[in-house]
Amino acid sequence: MKLAILGPGGIARSMATAAKGLPEVDLYAVGSRTYEKAKAFAEEWGFEKAYGSYEEMLSDPQVELVYVATPHSHHYQYAKMCLEHGKHVLVEKAFTVNAVQAEELIRMSEEKGLLLAEAIWTRYMPSRKMIDDLVESGVIGKVTSLTANLGYVLPHVERLQEPSLAGGALLDLGVYPINFALMVFHGQVEKVTSTAVMSPKGIDWMNSITLTFDDGRMAVLHSNMLAQPDRQGVINGDKGYMEIQNINNCEEIRVYDLDRKLTATYPVPEQINGYEYELLSCVKAIREGRTECPEMPHSEILRVMRLMDGIRKDWGMKFPCE
Repeated sequence: MKLAILGPGGIARSMATAAKGLPEVDLYAVGSRTYEKAKAFAEEWGFEKAYGSYEEMLSDPQVELVYVATPHSHHYQYAKMCLEHGKHVLVEKAFTVNAVQAEELIRMSEEKGLLLAEAIWTRYMPSRKMIDDLVESGVIGKVTSLTANLGYVLPHVERLQEPSLAGGALLDLGVYPINFALMVFHGQVEKVTSTAVMSPKGIDWMNSITLTFDDGRMAVLHSNMLAQPDRQGVINGDKGYMEIQNINNCEEIRVYDLDRKLTATYPVPEQINGYEYELLSCVKAIREGRTECPEMPHSEILRVMRLMDGIRKDWGMKFPCE
């Protein structure tokens, strides 16, 4: 599968690392707004082609799958451009700025019969099934609540501070605790309550979100771009609890009993860097003629986007591109 990267920034380097280790993927093309940047990235990672415009790269008939690695604010624009050129697309999270944009892209992909996937890597990792299997085994009993958090010290990252680039903690970090909760609790969200600390520019620096599900279960979530929390997920049952070490890329699963005694640990499989799983899922889905990946179907993409739209509406947080 000939892979092209649209936007050779920091996250694109992680994707290139994974792609380089996969025989199923050919590092084919890099597109940037300047030829010099595309050429430097292509030479560093071993891509065959470099293009000084996105339009030029997408006009290459050899390109099959495009990974969109621009800031959130531009995901919709460039994913749409990819689909218009007949390319399968893997879009970095957050998928788009809002659900309206996501709905249009999904409609296009389904009409054209092209794959459109979100690169929320935790949905594709083997640890996802490990967590599900442990919960379903009953080892911690009946599960009624969970907590999850994610944060990094990121005040120096310009794109996260700028409303024009759809910055803030929610779309960049909060999307992970939200996805964690939706992966563990499969029911419908009945109620959402949240609060945020806003920057002078009007984006959220940190937030707290509580999701109450229709079966009475509850998820308490936190994301923060000014501090370094422990990144833990904790799933609570009436026979014990389960700790997920790093919800952003699970390192180990630990099970505790009612005496808070550690009863079992589960290491996760070795990986290149974790990005390989979403790439492999895309390749498989394309070969099977699918327009979505089963690990993160279009319905779940929309569910997450609609949740975040509602949360931002409660905060009065709107981006200039909306």
